[in-house]
Amino acid sequence: MVKLNWSGRAVAILIPVLCWAGTAAAQTATDRAVELFTCKDVMREPNTSREVAIAFLHGYLLGKSGGSKFNVEALEKQTSAFIEQCLDNPKDNAADVMAKSSVDVGKADLPPQGRDFRF
Repeated sequence: MVKLNWSGRAVAILIPVLCWAGTAAAQTATDRAVELFTCKDVMREPNTSREVAIAFLHGYLLGKSGGSKFNVEALEKQTSAFIEQCLDNPKDNAADVMAKSSVDVGKADLPPQGRDFRF
């Protein structure tokens, strides 16, 4: 059995703690704000990742509106409008484009008296 003096024990404890802290710091470096994503960022993703990013934006806006209900057909139209707008304007903010796509599609799908489209 190896006996460690006090400083040896401190080193034995600090090494794993410092390694864990370095890993934790590296994880926070990958955090991103939704507002920082551009259309180009989303459209450059491979197919599956792009679909996930678009679904995330739909969910983000739905949560932001306080709603919990959505129409699948409207989401499909919003997605198409979002993709077209992003292809034409890659530097635009992705969340802003999705929000605008949601409003534009909502206005087209609702009767004139029901234009209070929350998603």
